[in-house]
Amino acid sequence: MPFGLKNAPQIYQRMLDNALYGFTRIPRLEGDPARKQPDPEASPDLIPSEPKDDGKKSVLGRRSYIDGILITAESWDHLGKRVEGLLEVCDEWNLSISVVKSFWGKNRVEYLGHKVSSHGLEANPKDLSALTELPFRGSLRAMQSFLGSLNYYSKFIEDYAIYAAVLYELREVDFAAMSKPETRSRIQNLAAAVGDDREETGRSAEADLRWIWAQKSFSKLKEKVASTPILRHFRPELQPVVVVYANDWAISAALMQEHDDVFHPVMFARCTLKSNELNYGIVEKEVLALLRVLDLGHNLQVGREIKVLARYSTLAWLFRSSGLQGRLGQWAALLSPWTLEIVKCTKGENEILGAIAATITPRAEVDETLIAIAPRKEPRRKIQAPIPTVYPGESLWVVSFDGSARVKRGGGAYSAILWKLPEWTVVKARSEYVDGLTVNEAEYRGLLLCMDLLEGEDQQRLVICGDSNLVIRQVRGEIDCKAPGLTILRQKALDRLLAWPDHELLHVKRDWNGSADSLAGAALQRQAGVEVEEDSDFEDLVTLNRLEEILVAKEAEEHPSAKINPVATRTTGDSRSRPTVLQEEVVRDLRIGRIKQAQDEEVWIAGLKKYLLGAVHDLPPEDVKSYHTPNGRRRNMMG
Repeated sequence: MPFGLKNAPQIYQRMLDNALYGFTRIPRLEGDPARKQPDPEASPDLIPSEPKDDGKKSVLGRRSYIDGILITAESWDHLGKRVEGLLEVCDEWNLSISVVKSFWGKNRVEYLGHKVSSHGLEANPKDLSALTELPFRGSLRAMQSFLGSLNYYSKFIEDYAIYAAVLYELREVDFAAMSKPETRSRIQNLAAAVGDDREETGRSAEADLRWIWAQKSFSKLKEKVASTPILRHFRPELQPVVVVYANDWAISAALMQEHDDVFHPVMFARCTLKSNELNYGIVEKEVLALLRVLDLGHNLQVGREIKVLARYSTLAWLFRSSGLQGRLGQWAALLSPWTLEIVKCTKGENEILGAIAATITPRAEVDETLIAIAPRKEPRRKIQAPIPTVYPGESLWVVSFDGSARVKRGGGAYSAILWKLPEWTVVKARSEYVDGLTVNEAEYRGLLLCMDLLEGEDQQRLVICGDSNLVIRQVRGEIDCKAPGLTILRQKALDRLLAWPDHELLHVKRDWNGSADSLAGAALQRQAGVEVEEDSDFEDLVTLNRLEEILVAKEAEEHPSAKINPVATRTTGDSRSRPTVLQEEVVRDLRIGRIKQAQDEEVWIAGLKKYLLGAVHDLPPEDVKSYHTPNGRRRNMMG
């Protein structure tokens, strides 16, 4: 086989599978090098072929990973027969074995990063010392690399998902904030000062706590990978026992079997809960853990009676009840083929199991251990970004952006407005039009246009407002950005925001973003951008502005640096600015004016007006004919 083919590993794997499982090539006709042709009267999808030896079983009873072949046997004679069968297959298939790279007759061998013996399966990382001495990762890519390398051995780590959940929640914006020397030194000093002091930790900032939890989880995972247990081989004659556990953000389960009056783990199953699953009760989460371990170990447990150790007796009620609805009915249907013995544990695992391996953490101690590393996972309905706080007399910048696109015309428009607080005056406003834009791309370009308007302005606090939930949350790092075009625009926005360290992103409804929306809509209608310079246009933007209804200045005494007067009269107490309520007449006049302007700019609408007024001498004959018929007017409207 020539080198460089992408499907070469798959072809080689299939050839070894055929050899180890006793399959042979399609028989050939004597004297004809070509393969035997199918019978014309038979089905065209069937090729007549018969195995060389009928009933020949698999040589090893297992598959191999490409050229890594593992031979196991119960005795020395059994091992000799399997090796002899393997050599015969290799000779038949013209396969050669490297004696230098092979090991024969050993009690324990290294295979694909593991140590396999009669006692069980052990983890065998190539460089364990480098992994355990690894410092805390300082970038998202480095943290993903660490979690990826650790995920290969996650089956040896009990409650892996519980400890790794806080690390999986870290985003690029979090590492960008952590890259600042002052932030990094503050968190390191805080982590060294508080240690395991929960009271001191509770007084720390939430952002700093997240990094302390992440560092503790990082250290805990390194300790666990250095002391991984031995997973025993599953023995069909022994009864499987499942221990389920669930907490607020993850689930885990352990499949065990009894060896010499001690229960040893066979397999660990774990999973981080989704946003909707966070609202489930603890009993429902235990059902999820049970379904998880039954799914991963289906081939080991199918057809056998399984003892399930749970902390609540409600799991047994699930099998006795009738008329279940919703997800309980679905779970009962999924568990119906299994023979389960649900045992409620009231005094810990030792009450049921008698003796348990030291590698299993008692569930009563897990809850206390995980308090220090609880991630910030919350149900989706509770996730809400706080509104930025604005104090009376505070000077800051507010930028609002919006984007719009039409598939029919193949273009998009976007706008940006720079506001100066506390006066709420428009400093700059601009809109642009570009062909071939989608709505999300137009929104991102509107955000970049905001950064263009800020060039040359004084550095101070910045609040960015937009009605695109996707753009705001992607820039915050709350959701992933997978589209290639949006990924480039998002990275540009993050690079531009580095120049404004004190900034906040706020998602607002479209009704409150009327100024930027009207500016982008006008640019889309004209198919051209505009630089707002007229005072009347500035007044229109101020009139349509409703952001001041959200960014309301708080009381003076709430400002950390505000001066408190010894006496406050009723007049001074009511002197703070309040949001202006838009008058319905003003908004109606603005809308009518914009509609008239848009109609005058549309060629077919302007021509239709002339036709209705009788001024047809300025119109071409074909336009007059099209305006005369209803179908022609409809075609003009469809454009």
